[in-house]
Amino acid sequence: MQIRPSQSLARLAVLLATVPLSAQADPADGNGHADRAPPTSVARPAAPALLLAAKADDALPLSRDSLFGDEPPAKAPAAPDSRESLFGDDPPASAPLAPASRESLFGDDQPLAAPAAPASRDSLFGTDALPPRQAAAPAPASRPVRISGFVDNVMAYTTPNPSHWSEAMNRADLSAYGDLGDGIKWKLGARVDFDAVYAMSDFYPQAVNNNQTLNVMLRENYIDIGAGDWDFRLGRQQIIWGEMVGLLFGDVVSAKDMRHFVLPEFDILRIPQWAARAEYFKGDFHAELIWIPVASYDNIGKPGGQFYAYTLPPPAGVSNVVFLNEKIPTRNLSNTNYGLRLSVLQDGWDVAAFAYSSMSVAPTFYRQIIPGATPATATASYQARHERIDQYGSTVAKDLGFTVLKGEAVYTSGQKFQVTNRSSPTGLVEQNTLTWVLGLDFTQIADTRINAQIFQSHFFDHNPNIIESTNENGYSLLVNHKLGDQVELQALWIASMNDSSDWMLRPRVSWQFEKNWGLAVGVDVFNGPPLGFFGRYDNSDRVYSELRYSF
Repeated sequence: MQIRPSQSLARLAVLLATVPLSAQADPADGNGHADRAPPTSVARPAAPALLLAAKADDALPLSRDSLFGDEPPAKAPAAPDSRESLFGDDPPASAPLAPASRESLFGDDQPLAAPAAPASRDSLFGTDALPPRQAAAPAPASRPVRISGFVDNVMAYTTPNPSHWSEAMNRADLSAYGDLGDGIKWKLGARVDFDAVYAMSDFYPQAVNNNQTLNVMLRENYIDIGAGDWDFRLGRQQIIWGEMVGLLFGDVVSAKDMRHFVLPEFDILRIPQWAARAEYFKGDFHAELIWIPVASYDNIGKPGGQFYAYTLPPPAGVSNVVFLNEKIPTRNLSNTNYGLRLSVLQDGWDVAAFAYSSMSVAPTFYRQIIPGATPATATASYQARHERIDQYGSTVAKDLGFTVLKGEAVYTSGQKFQVTNRSSPTGLVEQNTLTWVLGLDFTQIADTRINAQIFQSHFFDHNPNIIESTNENGYSLLVNHKLGDQVELQALWIASMNDSSDWMLRPRVSWQFEKNWGLAVGVDVFNGPPLGFFGRYDNSDRVYSELRYSF
């Protein structure tokens, strides 16, 4: 059959007319919208376009002959005379079924259903308005749990005779944090310490081995509740009211693990308290109220430990010394701890004041002299106890530009101190004290920090039978310098002004050799008279290393 070219072109135009306009539109941009706004009208050829009209149940032509034969074409519906008539609000007529492919057009395959015509301009070209936010649904009530912690190893070798390994600590600290939504957050934490020295050596008494070989400790375990200007924290938590470099004068709430003196990091040294804490924030004002129904106390270890040196030598005529078990206060309302702290930031001055009443976290050693068969065989019996003390203090900090000024002062009433003779049947006298410290922090030198502090403890109505002087004065100096991004040098010196021979020196080198890995080596040196604050540990000089992985 002869095909006239003009008829072929006309029929190809007919086929193109059946292709949806969306398939011919310009490519969309990355946001799913056209790069430019669509024209307000669609150009049409001058000649009337022919559409293949077929009802939904009509079969498509099965061959080329039946499609392009001489049979008159089905009556085509009138072409739309405007874009509005094509995309108006009236429901579109049933779309004609178009061949899905050339094979389906000329072969025997059944044709596929044509896509429905666009119902509106927006459905064809999209809109500038953002699509409905499927992610705008309410945020989940809780967020993923975050895990952090560290694993480290500390090896220490005590050098004075008899030299020996004094620490082989393997420590794992793990914390989990979560958010329940609606201002409610939580934290869980635990730490496991295993010191292999006590498992491998019999240098220390068995009581010390039992006390320091394996320890499993709850760290911070609390829930936070936020309500407007108020925050409430319930559970086991750290409450830090003061911290100076290497000193803990204003840190009156925290209990401490003193079995390694003050050598560990303060985060490891501190023992959390079971407490209820309410905090109020308003502008630059902050108020904090705490109540500790079940208090934690300093862990002093057992007699014979490396740093167990809490008692004075017994008076003359006493040849034997025994230690009774520590007496922990009973758990009742009268033995709870409570306090209030207020702080304000004014003109760059951060000033705080607090009042705190507690069963002292640090023990007081009661002494009893037990006569023997002869005066030379008398025995001194010591027992660590905790009694109520009241403390009032203040802290201040101010950035002066070239340096940062920090200060703390604490007045303590009810604290008891040991006497050197038999003047007291308990071996104790009560003394009220005022302890203050003032420090300057210099960071103007590149990669260098220098901290200098002076401190004093003043004893009111000083009793001459105690070992301390009316004014116990001292100073400290910290120098820290970074060599690049990985190496850090540091040295801490703390000394008495009353006796210049009473001091502690702690040089240390740290190397952050990988992102989460750190290695440190250092020396701890003590010097002074046998009853000096540092001199009592004169036989505990040591060298140490620490390897830590943090995550």
